[in-house]
Amino acid sequence: MMSLRRILLSPFVGVTLIVFLLALYFRSSFRSPPQHNQRLFSAEELALYNGTDETLPILLGILGSVYDVTKGKSHYGGGGSYNHFAGRDASRAFVSGNFTGDGLTDSLQGLSSSEVKSIVDWGGFYSRTYTPVGKLVGRYYDSQGNPTKHLKGAEAKASRGAQLMEKQKIEEDKQKNCNSRWSQDEGGEVWCDVGVPRLVQRPLEIAITGSMSKRCACFEEDQLDQSGLEIYKDCEPLAKTCKV
Repeated sequence: MMSLRRILLSPFVGVTLIVFLLALYFRSSFRSPPQHNQRLFSAEELALYNGTDETLPILLGILGSVYDVTKGKSHYGGGGSYNHFAGRDASRAFVSGNFTGDGLTDSLQGLSSSEVKSIVDWGGFYSRTYTPVGKLVGRYYDSQGNPTKHLKGAEAKASRGAQLMEKQKIEEDKQKNCNSRWSQDEGGEVWCDVGVPRLVQRPLEIAITGSMSKRCACFEEDQLDQSGLEIYKDCEPLAKTCKV
């Protein structure tokens, strides 16, 4: 008994105990913060967070990832210009511009690879700007929160879109883009410092939507016999400036 008591009271045991306690302290101090489990939402649950209930945060989904956009309440809340995105995953509308009815969907069917890339880029914007809070169970995540084939397919298509857009940029750099400006009083105009403006069709796999399917490029007179060049409406064939 006395031997055990002498051991417990010895300086060696005291130093060892202090070192052990310090090790525990520093281990806990430098441990990475715990990762909070993100919530899985059904479409019906996500719809509750559309900005109509002042007691709830405002959430939106894009490609199945759900973000808290409450700090942008003036935009995403009731009456805000982006309120149509709140409480749902309307991934398609980020590039289609159709904010009504069937346009507010997460389906990417029929979109070009560059359009899908644009949606993936929007997802990157939300991940950098707002807080991710969960996943939407459905097209892009299963009931366990795992990515589905649809998400992997979208990511692969976006990657192809990035490659095509880089290739197109190289091609477009060979033919200089027009200068452009717009004002509320005077409208828009395009002009060329060298050459004259022409509308050029982008390849279908590159084209975004609507007016973005074409670009304005500057061509010199000896290049104007190329096929596919379109003169701006009400613009003289050799005019350097055209109203748009």
